[in-house]
Amino acid sequence: MAYILSLDQGTSSSRSIVFDHDGSIVGVDQVEFPQHFPESGWVEHDLEEIWSSQLKTIKGALEKAGITAGDLAAIGITNQRETVGIWDRKTGKPVCNAIVWQDRRTSDYMQSLKDAGHLDMIREKTGLVLDPYFSASKIRWMLQKDPGLRERAIKGELAAGTIDTWLTWKLSGGSSHVTDVTNACRTLLCNIHDTAWDSELLELFEVPAELLPEIVPSSGDISCSDESVLGAKVPITGIAGDQQAALFGQLCTSPGMFKNTYGTGCFMLANTGTEAYPSPSGLLTTIAWKIGDEPTVYALEGSVFVAGASIQWLRDGLKIIDSAPEVNDLASQVEDTDGVYMVPALAGLGAPYWDPTARGTIIGITRATTGSHVARATLEGIAFRVADIMQCMVKDANIDPKSLRVDGGAAASDLLLQIQSNLLNIPVERPSVLETTALGAAYLAGLAVGVWDSTEQMESHHQVDQEFTPDMDESTRTRKLAGWKRAIDRAKQWALEDEA
Repeated sequence: MAYILSLDQGTSSSRSIVFDHDGSIVGVDQVEFPQHFPESGWVEHDLEEIWSSQLKTIKGALEKAGITAGDLAAIGITNQRETVGIWDRKTGKPVCNAIVWQDRRTSDYMQSLKDAGHLDMIREKTGLVLDPYFSASKIRWMLQKDPGLRERAIKGELAAGTIDTWLTWKLSGGSSHVTDVTNACRTLLCNIHDTAWDSELLELFEVPAELLPEIVPSSGDISCSDESVLGAKVPITGIAGDQQAALFGQLCTSPGMFKNTYGTGCFMLANTGTEAYPSPSGLLTTIAWKIGDEPTVYALEGSVFVAGASIQWLRDGLKIIDSAPEVNDLASQVEDTDGVYMVPALAGLGAPYWDPTARGTIIGITRATTGSHVARATLEGIAFRVADIMQCMVKDANIDPKSLRVDGGAAASDLLLQIQSNLLNIPVERPSVLETTALGAAYLAGLAVGVWDSTEQMESHHQVDQEFTPDMDESTRTRKLAGWKRAIDRAKQWALEDEA
């Protein structure tokens, strides 16, 4: 039996999952780790706490699977993206806390780059936008905060990297300083067209090249665990950032395939094949993965800022439900929203509206409106925002979607997925194994060592828990989408008008 160990390092917890040859879970362990908030808008992680929590879950997952590290064919890694840290190459000790993707401390600096006219160059080379979300400005901030670090970095005494780099460094006993293409492309320092660190970008962000890891494929002979760490030498052969790993775990391996993750927010990715499509709609062009020497595969990515968080608001703010799953029962008490729309712009609106001054809006209320109508309108609001993103992808890359594969916590809602299918007018597929992020890392690792021969073989393991097919007539769909656009118009620029 061939086993793959998948490390799923997230923003608030570390997990390890052991998969067998059929893609089934045979052991899993999870440990939360502390979050650090030194100032308003600042979010940090202690790299040592990440490593100790991850190592604990590795041991726990192996024990629950009833195997040892010597029974593993390979290790795959998937991780929270954009979070970045710096450590001493000799001692392996972090020189400061890692700065997390959520951190906003470099907002003013990124705005200054926009004002200086760098955005077009950034978008052409990286497929990204100038936002503190990405890693480059975080590295620059760390080097500026401690002047001695820059000199040490230039001398080659320090190593920087995203969380995949840190975990590989620790697993290998400090012998491997690498990152895969999917994580490199989220730093604002990598040219996605030649998958290499870009000298112009390094100069712009004042990041010494000596600090950065080697860029490697997502699947291949990447590294090996040191025997002193796990008790055996195990090949590390798969690495991908969490959303790209989920795309691969959903086996969206052909151009035109879509996946959407329903979490606190939503992340939708569309496989665009070997072409990196620019996005006039303001979506991100990103690397999906690179397998060995095969051509790089690209994707379009769009985010909905607030999805499951709007259901949490019904629970914690409006208090019309006691737990998130109760939204389904409440919403199911009515057949439709009776004209009520909920725009979940609780943190502004992303693509294609890009309006940080938009605010959450419930509109169409009458004396007959009940909590059930609001609950159903909230589920519809999530589905409408996902439809907005898909429409952008269809337009930008000229894709004809055949279905949508879904995962994430809110994907457990049958009602939400039926609404989604109705609005998109395509089938929505929920897989039997919802741990698609960890599964994607396992698939990438297993491909490199022959556990699986091809993506076609993996597809035979893909089991659909339930498929939701459209049951809404075209006139109703057209009417509801038109109503949604009107509701969006009411929500836009609300905070701006309020300030005026």
